[in-house]
Amino acid sequence: MTRPAGDGPTTQPSGPVPSALQTRACELFGVRYPIVQTGMGYVSDARLTAATANAGGLGILSAGLLSYEELATAIDAVRARTDRPFGVNLRADQPDVERRIDLLISAGVRVASFALAPRQHLIGKCKDAGLVVVPSIGARRHAEKVAAWGVDAVIVQGGEGGGHTGGVPTSLLLPQVVDAVDIPVIGAGGFFDGRGLVAALAYGAAGIAMGTRFLLTTDSPVAPAVKEVYLSKTVNDTVLTREVDGVPQRVLRAGTIDKIEKTSGTRRLIRAAGNAVAFRKLSGSRWSEMVREGLAMKKGHELTWSQVVMAANAPMLYRAALLEGRTDLGIMATGQVVGLIDDLPSCQELIDRIVAEAAEVLRRLGA
Repeated sequence: MTRPAGDGPTTQPSGPVPSALQTRACELFGVRYPIVQTGMGYVSDARLTAATANAGGLGILSAGLLSYEELATAIDAVRARTDRPFGVNLRADQPDVERRIDLLISAGVRVASFALAPRQHLIGKCKDAGLVVVPSIGARRHAEKVAAWGVDAVIVQGGEGGGHTGGVPTSLLLPQVVDAVDIPVIGAGGFFDGRGLVAALAYGAAGIAMGTRFLLTTDSPVAPAVKEVYLSKTVNDTVLTREVDGVPQRVLRAGTIDKIEKTSGTRRLIRAAGNAVAFRKLSGSRWSEMVREGLAMKKGHELTWSQVVMAANAPMLYRAALLEGRTDLGIMATGQVVGLIDDLPSCQELIDRIVAEAAEVLRRLGA
């Protein structure tokens, strides 16, 4: 049985924030706590981003599936809900990425987050305007590359994380990256409580980033019925698959994923082509823009043409489940940590609880 926000006692931080929790990430992002809510398509909207910011963490608005006009509206909506720093997650391979960066600069956004490593000149453009640049990476060599290009911090996601992910677990990847670069490192993949925050700090990280845990809050726009599907799952109810868009991503073992994995390659490509048509109509994108974006994906990520076509699957399948509530048709990205989550707090309750738990662990270890 899940516990919604406000049902039963909650744990809140007492007294000043322990010095161990006042990390380089707090100063860099301008936040109270070293806790990041990751940018998740169809999930990290203005409400969730602002709620995280108001609770003392870094909220990140997802822009990868928004048009330029929708992004401008969403930034205004975050601004209307909070006066605290927040970030925007961009896709470096979008044709209008430089225009989007200009929008972030003019809107006074604090952090430019990138799902994949941006090109060096984009990093320079952001930093010249005072944006904090934070790409997400899944391998040490990628962290070393973007650190040499001048990024301010990196989010390091281990293999147990949700969505597109690698094969190295956080417990191995995180210390590897911490030892390789001298910028703040944020750990992601498998975090959901104060114990995990302290563990990440012990590895040398400057904080933690969470996706699934923030998805499962009352501030998340995901439909209650979809959240209940997530809450019913165990740590063994996820699958790492290439069959959605051609590259590995971790999703719930639910909905249509079993059918997709059993479908022949030809039928998957036909479905993907249909989804490309539907996504073009939904997003208002021109075919020329989609072709340019596909070429950038192919070149930047060394994809085959079949993988590029399959990439049209993900937005439509995520939309079906997360926005339309069709858990029977869509797919739902998740980390394995989903099996350890059993309630739906608000962002304020969640962050307060994590900080209080972390403080208690630190006290216990100190004793």
